[in-house]
Amino acid sequence: MEKSKYYFSEELGALLKTIEQSSGQKLKLIIHAGTPKTGTTSLQTYLDKKQRKLRGKGILYPHNIGAVQNPTAPKHHWFEKNLVSVHVDYFLENFKNVISQVKDDTHTIILSSEGIYNYWWDFPDESKVILGELSDLFDTEIWVWFREPLEFIEGYYKQCIRNPQIENNPCYGKDLSFAEMLSIGWFSQHLNYQGFVSECQTVFGQNKVSVFEYQGDVVQEVIQKLGLATPHDNPTPRQNISLNKASISLLRTVNQYDMKAKDKERLMPHLKKINEIFDDYESTSLIDDESRKRVMKISRPIKF
Repeated sequence: MEKSKYYFSEELGALLKTIEQSSGQKLKLIIHAGTPKTGTTSLQTYLDKKQRKLRGKGILYPHNIGAVQNPTAPKHHWFEKNLVSVHVDYFLENFKNVISQVKDDTHTIILSSEGIYNYWWDFPDESKVILGELSDLFDTEIWVWFREPLEFIEGYYKQCIRNPQIENNPCYGKDLSFAEMLSIGWFSQHLNYQGFVSECQTVFGQNKVSVFEYQGDVVQEVIQKLGLATPHDNPTPRQNISLNKASISLLRTVNQYDMKAKDKERLMPHLKKINEIFDDYESTSLIDDESRKRVMKISRPIKF
């Protein structure tokens, strides 16, 4: 892979050198890459609330630069956003902010954003070179959870319908049926689980990608891995409630309007209440039989 022409590696490496000299080893960097609809928001909420406990174990779940729109569940969206746009300056500044939060006993940093998986195929080659440099600077691991393809892609379709429109994104905030969206390459490529894993192994190293099967409570799995589990842990409440078919129909109507993101977000609390009522009447899948066959044909799942 071609070496980056940017100063990213040199500047960040200089900051890390002092830490490595005092600890004698590289900082571990765990990048939680999602995927969507696998309890990512619940995990981020947990890690945020347990920052002090994590600190006691030498684990840093860092704050972002400046104010965060959703302070109860910090998501490190700067990671993928700066890679999609190749804003190396911003990417570096965010990592400098992360390093500034490292203490003498810190050995592990966790970054979490499902957008890393969402936008992986949008990363230019030069951004993947930067990721390769990142893997040299840290002892880097990629953690990613996958669920059964039909369940995943239906949930991801709902998320795309709910999202505000974004320039150059063919699916976010559009009035599209599931079959119509499945015919769009940007959407259907998210069923290529194996392709994502293989590319990550190329960038970060063959043994640096940990793949897990989603079994309903990713928080409990992570706290076990981090050594934070206690005998009295309860199942983690869901942070994002899935929208039913009737609510998706209402959202598609909303998507017919050129609505500002902030106005669409103002509608969501009302839609959630409507969704609760419709739950008693609507339980059918958004995937028709023909689309179901297409999903199974084009998906490349992981064999656990």
